[in-house]
Amino acid sequence: MLLKMELLEQIKAGQVDLVFRRWSRPSVKAGGTLKTKVGLLRIDAIDDISPDDVTEAEARRAGFRDVADFRKWLDTMKPGHLFQRIEVSYLGDA
Repeated sequence: MLLKMELLEQIKAGQVDLVFRRWSRPSVKAGGTLKTKVGLLRIDAIDDISPDDVTEAEARRAGFRDVADFRKWLDTMKPGHLFQRIEVSYLGDA
């Protein structure tokens, strides 16, 4: 799972703890870890959801201003039949 540096810094700072992904097959699993440029992330939970079910609170937890901002971002993502809500936390230096 590729994450932009700005988002990684927000996760490290504790400002973001939710990531959304649309893909053909997942590249992370709940309980696993992900080595990134800012350190190690833990994948706390993964849930299959519909983008239509994303709430205002979830959009903000993912670093978006609101659901409209989330939808604008979603429109730029590549197509995929699987949409997931992924809870993440920062573990420390890798």
